[in-house]
Amino acid sequence: MVLKECYERLGGDYDGVLSRMMSEATVKKFAVKFLSDKSYELLILSLEKSDLKEAFRAAHTIKGICQNLGFNMLLDSVSPLTESLRDAAAPPPEELVDAVKRDYEKTVSAINMLDD
Repeated sequence: MVLKECYERLGGDYDGVLSRMMSEATVKKFAVKFLSDKSYELLILSLEKSDLKEAFRAAHTIKGICQNLGFNMLLDSVSPLTESLRDAAAPPPEELVDAVKRDYEKTVSAINMLDD
């Protein structure tokens, strides 16, 4: 699959990220690099441990990466989760966590389908 198709699958803003990064090779490099980022694993582990400060930090990192890379579908689900964790005294609603899990998996799946 080519990069533009990948962005269509993951609900991304291909044209926007391409205009910021100036080349498809750069966009692809950073999209693939997203797969090795540990923020999602940290988010899930922190939520399991009820470490809400660390969960917020991880969610906020994912949000920033998604903004930079134009991963709008995941951005749209991680943003409310991030805000629910900001100064949180209780775990976030499960539906917010489930939405991030679903959209993260869709994003990873699309990136994994990229042509070499």
